[in-house]
Amino acid sequence: MSTSIVRLRRREEVAERTMAFHFDKPSGFQFKEGQSVDLTLVDPPETDAEGNIRTFSIASASLDEQLMVATRMRDTAFKRVLAAMPIGSALQVDGPMGSFTLHRNIAKPAVLLAGGIGITPFLSMIRQAAGDMRSQQLYLFYSNTRPEDAPFLDELQTLVAANPALHFIPTMTEMARSFRPWHGATGFIDKKMVLGQLPDIQGPIYYVAGPPAMVVAMKGMLSGAAVDEDDIRTEEFAGY
Repeated sequence: MSTSIVRLRRREEVAERTMAFHFDKPSGFQFKEGQSVDLTLVDPPETDAEGNIRTFSIASASLDEQLMVATRMRDTAFKRVLAAMPIGSALQVDGPMGSFTLHRNIAKPAVLLAGGIGITPFLSMIRQAAGDMRSQQLYLFYSNTRPEDAPFLDELQTLVAANPALHFIPTMTEMARSFRPWHGATGFIDKKMVLGQLPDIQGPIYYVAGPPAMVVAMKGMLSGAAVDEDDIRTEEFAGY
């Protein structure tokens, strides 16, 4: 793990209350899709009890020129400073770190189960797979309350449309509160939804990323479907 100073190059809203931040990629910085970094504010104008450091999954791919992270925006000193700092401001990045990365055997499918902002490590994986035109079968199940709350939804649909090895199953759980039309799946990710897409539920490696309650529910669902515990890998996104 290395420490570098990076500059904020741009930020954008990618869903309601959700921002993506793009930084210079440090010289020689190498990572595996699914890994994370620590971002530290440098001499911030305010701070609070939660501190000046946050851990973020890398949402960009190795092939991208910049380093990108995304986060739900809460009313904390860290998030307020990050949202307001001038373009070109310096931050400290430490990393990469973590082992939530795709398995090496591309003949074995990967099933990615994402909830909300838990999409970030999977976006990195999908971006790289699309760029490489990888033949590995990837099934991305993506649960959100509404389309308005789903980060990178349009980009994912575009990426998947360009690669037949990528399968995208987005689902919304509270469409009654939405102002956008939706013609895809509704309801929570469950055994029936997964079985409807996979030729064999015992064959793939499963990756789960999202809020703690969602991770627990997905692990229970997979265990109930007789998926081997060694074939389930998880990453919890608590607090954002």
